[in-house]
Amino acid sequence: MNPSAPEPIEIDQAVSDQPDASETKETDTPLVLPCRTIHWTAPFRWLALGFQDYRQTPGLSLLFGIVIVLVSAVVSALAWQLGRFALLAALLSGFVFIAPLIGVGLYSVSRARLAGRRPHLAESFSLARRVVGHAGVFALLQLVIIMIWSRSGMMVTAFVPVADGDTAALLEYLAIGSAIGSLFAALTFAMSAFSLPLIADRDIDMITACLSSINAVLRNKPAALVWAGLIAVLTAVGFATALLGLGLIMPWLAYATFHGYRAVFDTTEPSSPTV
Repeated sequence: MNPSAPEPIEIDQAVSDQPDASETKETDTPLVLPCRTIHWTAPFRWLALGFQDYRQTPGLSLLFGIVIVLVSAVVSALAWQLGRFALLAALLSGFVFIAPLIGVGLYSVSRARLAGRRPHLAESFSLARRVVGHAGVFALLQLVIIMIWSRSGMMVTAFVPVADGDTAALLEYLAIGSAIGSLFAALTFAMSAFSLPLIADRDIDMITACLSSINAVLRNKPAALVWAGLIAVLTAVGFATALLGLGLIMPWLAYATFHGYRAVFDTTEPSSPTV
């Protein structure tokens, strides 16, 4: 054996929310954080870990859930009363991506539990205050995308008129509208999938977080599609229960998202100081 050869380094993968040993880590540019390639079934593990967090912290979870339900009800009621149906549709379409801003402090719950600490409401507020600037940039980006998305729908209605009984025109309208909506939904999801947990757990800027999130989604398309589908189904259940189900679903998704971030990104990198 060559005495100058370095000894192999063992990597401990015993953490419950880390990916399997067959999953790899990749990195490209300084603006993109290292990420792993994960199995398409990984999102189900995130949901399981997120539900454990919910069961262990019912008080905090219920508190944030009530806030989310109340804000959702107020926004929807205002949009409905003002008669802005296009605005209401845009809000409902983008709600699943904006809602984590309301409960960004929920990430501190999973973060504290992973660190072996007891979660506290004060820590959640401290985390929210620390990332409020980055979260504001994120909210502005999402608002711009949703406004363009809504305006695009109006333009499709204007340029592709549908007369009564014209099935061909109706199919064309639905095809164009669905294609445009899918593009905006994909962009919004890719930007928001992991960006908020990144800024909550690390001292990075919002641009790096968004680019890293997009890169992680592109490198894990099967898992990202499964995760997006689970979010869509669970959110639909929340709306189908007159928004009441969001009180359980949104905190659960927030916890699961944090575990997803931990599984996808290189968590050997130093995180932000404890808040």
